[in-house]
Amino acid sequence: MPGSAAETDAAGYRSLLFSIAYGMTGSVGDAEDIVQDAFLGLTRARQAGTVIANLKAYLTTAVTRLGISYLSSARVRRERYVGEWLPEPVVVPAEPGPAEHAELADSLSMAFLVLLEALSPVERAVFMLREVFAYGYPDVARITGKTEVNCRQIFARARQRLAAGGAAGGRARDSVPAPARRAEGEELARRFFEAAAGGDMDALLGMLAPDVVLHADGGGKTQAITKRLAGRENVTRMLVSLLRRARNMGVSIRLAWVNGQPGAVFYDAEGRVVSVIELDTGPNGDGDGVVQAMHAVVNPDKLGHLGPVSDLARLPGEGSHR
Repeated sequence: MPGSAAETDAAGYRSLLFSIAYGMTGSVGDAEDIVQDAFLGLTRARQAGTVIANLKAYLTTAVTRLGISYLSSARVRRERYVGEWLPEPVVVPAEPGPAEHAELADSLSMAFLVLLEALSPVERAVFMLREVFAYGYPDVARITGKTEVNCRQIFARARQRLAAGGAAGGRARDSVPAPARRAEGEELARRFFEAAAGGDMDALLGMLAPDVVLHADGGGKTQAITKRLAGRENVTRMLVSLLRRARNMGVSIRLAWVNGQPGAVFYDAEGRVVSVIELDTGPNGDGDGVVQAMHAVVNPDKLGHLGPVSDLARLPGEGSHR
């Protein structure tokens, strides 16, 4: 029978469940729907008299399998997507405080989620459960409904595919202590966006890796580049031009953590969200932090969970965001 204690126990897994669902879908809204569906399934099972011996195992299995079903139907839609596809950003304030989705920290960056798009739904589930959430193969097999031997083969195949795509064997684990990495990331983001907003090209050039790449997702609905832009000089010129226009339109920048990486949210003069930018940072040859890649989400359909969305960047004829 469901009761307050049981409901509290289930709610305690919500952050983990959201992270698994988000890692599978790349969508905040769909991840929340999947988690809710898993909780509804739990309620129905209990009402039917089902005894659930391991609540965490039951919920993680439900969320993972719902995620696999979601991906099977979403793949066709993504093949028709206009421009580059990026995940919906998970944003938490840069100011100290508990992150709403703590399980995401440093695990599901935009670059990593984009790489996962190369995998089949089952490959994605197996790889993510093993690599990101450190589940053992017996648990991965139980959750996905595959044999343990099959899961080992699926994981090895997925890792090879990601390595071929530039992931170097999967997600790189950061050896720098979290507080130190966070402080360095916040400071780099602060200097970076100040230089961009002020048009300081020399400062920007010093903070960008030579082979930096700018990715943007406008979904064909906004004034965003449809192909990645590579090279320090090209990216710098683009940033300075964009930020100059944004400043003239009253756009403000608020630092934030985006998918566990330093970044910022852009707001128009009325406080509505214009875009979100994530910075992928790493050391240069001298050990100093530089921006190696940028992921900008401008598609209004992917920003609504953050608040009212601006029409500043919207293409003519696209109408207002609902």
